[in-house]
Amino acid sequence: MARIEALTAPRVGKLVEETGHRTGGAPDWSLIAAVMTLTLVGLIFVFSSSFAVGEQLFGDPRFFAKRQLLGAGIGAGAFVFFALLDYRRLRAWSPLIMAGAVLLLLAVIAPGIGHSQNGAQRWIQFGSAPPVQPSEIAKLAIVIYIAAWLSSRGDSIRHVTLGVIPFSIIVGFIGFLIMAEPDLGTAVTITLIAGGLFFIAGAALKHILVLVLGGGTVLFGIIGLFGYGLDRFTQFVSAESNPEAGGFQILQLLIALGSGGLTGVGIGESRQKFFYVPSAHTDGVFAIIGEEVGFIGAVLILFLFAFLIYRGVRIASKAPDQFGTLLAMGVVIWFATQAFFNIGGVTRTIPLTGIPLPLVSFGSSALVATLAAGGVLVSVSRYSVEREEYREQEPERRLRDYVMHPFRDGDAASVDAPPNRLHTPAPGREGSA
Repeated sequence: MARIEALTAPRVGKLVEETGHRTGGAPDWSLIAAVMTLTLVGLIFVFSSSFAVGEQLFGDPRFFAKRQLLGAGIGAGAFVFFALLDYRRLRAWSPLIMAGAVLLLLAVIAPGIGHSQNGAQRWIQFGSAPPVQPSEIAKLAIVIYIAAWLSSRGDSIRHVTLGVIPFSIIVGFIGFLIMAEPDLGTAVTITLIAGGLFFIAGAALKHILVLVLGGGTVLFGIIGLFGYGLDRFTQFVSAESNPEAGGFQILQLLIALGSGGLTGVGIGESRQKFFYVPSAHTDGVFAIIGEEVGFIGAVLILFLFAFLIYRGVRIASKAPDQFGTLLAMGVVIWFATQAFFNIGGVTRTIPLTGIPLPLVSFGSSALVATLAAGGVLVSVSRYSVEREEYREQEPERRLRDYVMHPFRDGDAASVDAPPNRLHTPAPGREGSA
């Protein structure tokens, strides 16, 4: 392992020096375009799907649109900040970022500070200012902290006492704070993000299997304990048996999707948003998109998410260090998981989870957090390493490397080497500023 790293490190270091990526190069403009397009689509459809409920609840049809526009403005600033920042600085800041997220999560459940709505206490609100949802900020914090923690551990993550137990304690503590609100969807999302990074970092497969089985057992226990998770599953499998109550939301979501046909009824012309689809501007926004712009528009949204995820994986595979790879993949897993859960629930592929569609659903805190995460992804892209030497190698070696490591663009590594499943990071580059 050490001999292979010694051989690959000079080549990678030379390439970084020649391309000038040590101080940051050009960003991934196609990724930026995808993020901005999805944000713009979200602003349009949040207004379209929320003006009726905004008029009814607050006497202002633009109430939710203005909140979302405020989130987009703050999020745009966060996006630019993180995109211009050298992402390697985040490794040193990760403990402070995580500590701040934990304090906010504790504040949510503290009497007199947390703000309750619809039976859940998930927000902090000061005066007339818009409420802040700390669990959304925690997603970004967990991506940064877990990426830094795993990249600093090396091969020790394959040991139970040095890797598995500390990892489980960290993720379990954050999950417990979020479940205390309660917010099952966000807790599951954060667990999947952390678990995905643990796997990519090179954790032993047997430990991954144990964590999956243990996490699944805890999840089913929580579903049974809180009740609403079990109700959603029951509604998913038998919505038609109770169309006026438990199955109402699922069936109305499907009606909205089907009503759009191929090209939709027109932007702003949805009928289902008039109190037929509950939470049409949050969980059900994809259904309103399908109704107003039809099958073609819905497929374009799916394509944008698929393209964003593809570019994210490419950026992760070209990152010059393991921290960059894990950071980028954390954002990718975050976006992919939420998009899958939201669209899967709307199309009745899986039970409804209450997870918003990234960059599109209403939620100013969520929009700020996801735009900040997009900026982090852009920052990693500015330091990517194009390994031209690898492309010049003999076809046989390239084929063998692809079979063993299908997501890696870098030089060959030992088959027995456990670290990064995307590529072997260059020694000496970890956390360099």
